[in-house]
Amino acid sequence: MVNVVDEKVNQVVEPGKQVSDPPGFELPLLLFAGFRSIIDRLHAELAEQGHPDVRPAYGFALQAIGLGGATASEIGRRLGVSKQAAGKTVDKLEQLGYVERADDPADARRKVVRLTGRGIDSLRRSAAIFERLREDWVGALGADRVRALETDLRVMAPAEGFRLDVAGWFGA
Repeated sequence: MVNVVDEKVNQVVEPGKQVSDPPGFELPLLLFAGFRSIIDRLHAELAEQGHPDVRPAYGFALQAIGLGGATASEIGRRLGVSKQAAGKTVDKLEQLGYVERADDPADARRKVVRLTGRGIDSLRRSAAIFERLREDWVGALGADRVRALETDLRVMAPAEGFRLDVAGWFGA
């Protein structure tokens, strides 16, 4: 019997290489490489546009806060992390000027995290950059293939949504 682990485990995905029946490990690596290429380009452009301190985890947190604001507990739930982990991210975002804490008008014991103008600006710029990056994919692959890829990924994504605690998932 052939030891598939010894033969396959240290192989690297070769760019542009066509394989009729690629090994299973290539799919997650290729999906991750595509994700990283988009996210890395996003953050390079954000830095050029005045947001050099925004990191991927901050973008996810800003999305979790949303235009209506959220408490640290709500942010933690939305990101799939603890209230304490969410609080640390909020602390950093507050230091950088992307969010502010305010009293909750419905409950004086709670603080609500709200986006500042700087936070909203970074999200608006991110949305525009994502549109341009998607157009790059459309230019390279064609609109039909990109739409089909998006449709297929929606089918394969968990119905209950997905956690955004990427750093925690990798053990960082």
